[in-house]
Amino acid sequence: MKDRKLRESILSREKKSGFDVLSPEELRNMEAYCDGYKKYLNAGKTEREAAAEAVRLAEEAGFTSWERGHDYRPGEKFYYVDREKRVFLTVMGKKSLAEGINLTAAHIDAPRIDLKATPLYEAGEMAFFKTQHYGGIRRYQWMNLPLAFHGVVVRQDGTKIPVTIGEDPDDPQFVICDLVSAMAGKQQEVSLADAFPSESMNILLGHRPMADDDGADRVKMEVLRLLYERYGIEEEDFISAEIEVVPALNARDVGFDRSFIGGYGQDDRVCAYAILKATLELGKPDRTAVCLLEDKEEVGSTGVTGSQSESLEWFLNSLCKVQNVDLYDCFAKSFFLSTDVTGGYDPHNAALRDASCITRCGCGTAISKNVARAGASGTTDASAEVMDFVRESFNEGGVLWQIRSPKDAMKGAGGTLSKFIATRNIETIDVGVPILSMHSPFEITSKIDCYMTYKGTKAIYKR
Repeated sequence: MKDRKLRESILSREKKSGFDVLSPEELRNMEAYCDGYKKYLNAGKTEREAAAEAVRLAEEAGFTSWERGHDYRPGEKFYYVDREKRVFLTVMGKKSLAEGINLTAAHIDAPRIDLKATPLYEAGEMAFFKTQHYGGIRRYQWMNLPLAFHGVVVRQDGTKIPVTIGEDPDDPQFVICDLVSAMAGKQQEVSLADAFPSESMNILLGHRPMADDDGADRVKMEVLRLLYERYGIEEEDFISAEIEVVPALNARDVGFDRSFIGGYGQDDRVCAYAILKATLELGKPDRTAVCLLEDKEEVGSTGVTGSQSESLEWFLNSLCKVQNVDLYDCFAKSFFLSTDVTGGYDPHNAALRDASCITRCGCGTAISKNVARAGASGTTDASAEVMDFVRESFNEGGVLWQIRSPKDAMKGAGGTLSKFIATRNIETIDVGVPILSMHSPFEITSKIDCYMTYKGTKAIYKR
């Protein structure tokens, strides 16, 4: 018996299914959490919508809009929305900002299809929208799929018009047509990239011609007539529009046992909801908690709403000035929990995963020591001390966790936000939810892992 205990103590941590570990009460809490998460997915299919839904939930939880220069007291809660696409949620702690903050972040943009600036055209007496893709989609997965339009149009008079078409049961839906199978012989002989070129990803809009019109492009004119009738939109208004094309599918339980969640945009709204929910439930923490819901991660975190911008410095410096704290002193003592999905183990593609490195669905949130690729390029490489801090925090918080690392050191693993925040002299680590069918229109996650990422965030906030 003594030898067996010694053997167990020196073996690597065993991955255990959460269904073998969690109590019936915890499993009920998990289901309630996941019900809220599915509602968040359905309400926020674009970064603007995800940000707006986060604000709505925050206001329900007692958060107020940030007043720059206000001296917030411990326990006070507020939010700041950056250009309708990025959200900063803050709960002031008991300690001075000179002692640092606990920072969490996840991104709320997702791979999708966008309309081009002048998208509408007619061909073969049918009307279409021209598109371009955003992020790393696999184009063939978007063919013959029911699609919806979400976004905003700013008209020539400056009026901003929200647009959502394809979600209401009475709405029409849209599609990108693939070849008839009998004519697809050549298509099947080439690579997927060549078989489904971006230039062919055009969205079918209709083929009814405008009545009492003998001019050219009568079908296109009918589409314009309908858009003007419903939204007051003219063709030139597409230049000042952001219309995103997303799957017209709602989040659902997956499997006879309902143990998985399927839905669009889980990369990375699954982690965004986890850190959002944990932040909303905070009382009066010791250290100030700041939750970032980020934009533009799928295209490199560039641009004014990406994490490479200096809006984080601008926001936190405003808070530090009120307390007469140097921003960079605050950064130096802060901790950053970067949350993003990682590839889950699929036994049908076992050759792509090393058994010692796999992240199994249902075994808890996955911790990455580094997110390096090509040997050590782009790494954040959490120190031994940071790894121990997270391990201890998770163990004390009853969090089920596992270690993730790539099979191929040239390809890397984990999220990308951490490497940008780490440049601010902030200790950083990357955790997240294992996911199947990543970047597809219907991604799959385990309810266990969703819930454990939320619990992990709460555990960090308590330290």
